[in-house]
Amino acid sequence: MKLLKCIVRPSALDRVKEELGKLGVMGMTVSEVKGFGRQKGHKEVYRGAEYNIDFTPKLKIEIVVADEIADRVVGAVKVGAHSGNIGDGKIFVLPVEEVVRIRTGETGDAAI
Repeated sequence: MKLLKCIVRPSALDRVKEELGKLGVMGMTVSEVKGFGRQKGHKEVYRGAEYNIDFTPKLKIEIVVADEIADRVVGAVKVGAHSGNIGDGKIFVLPVEEVVRIRTGETGDAAI
């Protein structure tokens, strides 16, 4: 199993969710996060004064999938989150040793 940690623009969530739905991905966890990468934040103007905003608001989508579909899920997130502009985000893929569904006690792929 793989854990995908996907950092995307908030505006991309619906498109990513739609692409994941096409693959039958049943669940995800979404968190509001802030950070910066190459874009180094952005500038905003408030009441005529310009401010540097060091941390850009993003969403972190976490998805656990079977090894067999991990590449397709990465592709789906890329399609859904791609705008071609700086700040589209990143996808981190990590191995998962075990998953346990608390309600039923199922483990492994059955618990995803």
